[in-house]
Amino acid sequence: MRTINHIKSINPTQLLGKNEEHLYYVSERVAIHQEMKDAFDDMVNAAKADAIELTIASGFRSFERQLMLWNNKFSGKTSIKNRAGEVVSPEHLSPLELIHNILLYSALPGASRHHWGCDIDVYAPNLLAKDYQLQLEPWEYSEQGPLAKLSVWLAHHAHQFGFYFPYESFQGGVAEEPWHISYLPLAQQYQQAFDIELLTLTLSNSSILGKNVIIENLDDIAKRYINNVCAAPTNVILPK
Repeated sequence: MRTINHIKSINPTQLLGKNEEHLYYVSERVAIHQEMKDAFDDMVNAAKADAIELTIASGFRSFERQLMLWNNKFSGKTSIKNRAGEVVSPEHLSPLELIHNILLYSALPGASRHHWGCDIDVYAPNLLAKDYQLQLEPWEYSEQGPLAKLSVWLAHHAHQFGFYFPYESFQGGVAEEPWHISYLPLAQQYQQAFDIELLTLTLSNSSILGKNVIIENLDDIAKRYINNVCAAPTNVILPK
């Protein structure tokens, strides 16, 4: 069994997505936590043996990248979808309603699990049609979706490599994300290190749209979206 170092003191800049020292670049654009690499490689090889090309659609995401995604949605440049996959019209929403609609699928910059490098969105390109454009929507991973085989495989095997689904089911906060897996040995350390005061200060000094309303409601947002994740199954195998 591979060992994992306990992070004695989480670097605050890693929590916020402002540090890349902990990363290993899988490709030119995709990076993951360097202490997750071996476990992920083992899982990729196991999936390959079952004719599944397990691939990362999104790995580490910086604060600035998450900020751009957020501001594009808040400004209307990028569409917002509900759990049914329908586009939400923001014109008649209050700023707080708009924030809640965005948080269904997009984390606040500084509070995204993708900042840590141990949470990734995955798919299998060999299960998709040649010119298919991945949407990262729940139906694609459902029993009738093109990535159903991947979903079944992950459900049966991800835990063997230390991974689990933090958004396996809707709990009143973030929507179901069957593509989002988390490496528990690292993720639990980062999650425990969450600091709402640090996040408040960071957002106060940022160019995030909706800043005042976000900060006024940050306690509720943290409870509903940041800390509200599915518990890891007891069968997730942790390194010794």
